[in-house]
Amino acid sequence: MEARRLDLNINPSGERALLRPFYVGNQLHSNFYEPEPGRTLKIIARVLSLDEAEVAKELSSVFARSRERHERLDSLFEHRFSQIEHLMPTGRALSPDRRRLMGAYFSSEYLFEATALCNPSIVPAPGEPQGKDAIRFIISLRAIGEGHISSISFREGTLSGKGHVELTPPAKIVMEPQPLPFQNYDRMLFKRKLGELGLLDNFSRGVISSLKDPFTFHELRAAIDSTARSSASISAFVRDGMLSLAQSNYQVAFNPENDMSSRVIFPLTPNQSNGMEDARFVPFDDDGKRIYYATYTAYDGRLALPQILETEDFVHFRVSTLNGPMVYNKGMALFPRKIAGKYAMLSRQSGENIHIMYSDHPHFWYESKVILRPAETWELVQLGNCGSPIETPQGWLVLTHGVGPMRKYCIGAVLLDLDDPSRVIGRLSSPLISPPEKAEHNYVPNVVYTCGFLKFNDILLIPYAISDSMTTFATVSLDELLCELKRHIV
Repeated sequence: MEARRLDLNINPSGERALLRPFYVGNQLHSNFYEPEPGRTLKIIARVLSLDEAEVAKELSSVFARSRERHERLDSLFEHRFSQIEHLMPTGRALSPDRRRLMGAYFSSEYLFEATALCNPSIVPAPGEPQGKDAIRFIISLRAIGEGHISSISFREGTLSGKGHVELTPPAKIVMEPQPLPFQNYDRMLFKRKLGELGLLDNFSRGVISSLKDPFTFHELRAAIDSTARSSASISAFVRDGMLSLAQSNYQVAFNPENDMSSRVIFPLTPNQSNGMEDARFVPFDDDGKRIYYATYTAYDGRLALPQILETEDFVHFRVSTLNGPMVYNKGMALFPRKIAGKYAMLSRQSGENIHIMYSDHPHFWYESKVILRPAETWELVQLGNCGSPIETPQGWLVLTHGVGPMRKYCIGAVLLDLDDPSRVIGRLSSPLISPPEKAEHNYVPNVVYTCGFLKFNDILLIPYAISDSMTTFATVSLDELLCELKRHIV
């Protein structure tokens, strides 16, 4: 059987831009920069040398070019100026216009989705009741811009019981969230992660033992400084690693009044500086409370590392490191509830097979087991999941991606046992979705891919990417798919 493609696309666009910091300096191995103090100070001096008339004229020109794509430019430029204000010559008061122009010289526009909008995930919107004639959903997308940097953007829409899909037009103005430090860190979990990173020595153990439980980032920094003063020798690698680990676990918050499509989660830490890739969102039932988890791949230009997002409202997000020896490679997807009292996750540690893992904690994973290997001609190169499983009365439904000849990606489906999802009880022998013969976009040819799908009554709505460039949609009857899967009992 095949899914029915809808005449509905989400295409890349160069019309929406983020206002981001602009650093003059040397680019590191990632897309972070090491500011060059000499050049930075020269630019500051040049702007300070302008008379007020020149300042007003240039600032007016900046506003005229940028006002349509950004809100509150005054405050954005003021905020940017505040980040470099410590470099200003002491004792000189600047006019508001000069402060804002200085901020503009150290800002830049980034077209975060100009290259691609692909690899979508889809979940019911928070607070959306079941049993209605239609359901409201949220789609996350991998947005790719200049330098192939990936961020996470969002869209909203509705799915009717008859299979009609309607997307809300995207907002013209987009914003990044406000970054916030973790309010508290769990001391034992932090120590476990330090051990896995090879950062546990006498110094770090001394720091940990001096901290209360839980502790804050400021308390960690103070404990590091205090322990360093009383230590005969410390490793700068360990000290910096402790701070980096804490900074890799952070929070961000959007203005709840902003439209969903105006929210963009852009890389903030070095380990994700080249991208936050392929988020797989799942509505998780935590003893009657719904939490949205999303596993994604943090990429720094050299190393791909799985991480996890948590949110209850798509306004406030917690970003956390995943831990344990099984946290590597791509394609981790959490089940939507515990199984036999444990968290369960699909994964692909071997690079070519689908694994399953169980854990007492969603951030720590220690063992995995292969449950599916390539079998059909269209998946002989590798096999992976296409997002979190969906629970049905017949079993856990999982969409898969298979890679075949000419690196052709297709989407298939398997059925896992409800009580023991390591048992495969059904498997399609042919793809559910294959790449079109002539793709609308050919950024990466011969590829269809998704990171999640939505069940509403008997309808499965599958958003999927074509050629790693644009996103389209397909629907399939759940009953028909389950019947087909049960015809191919494994």
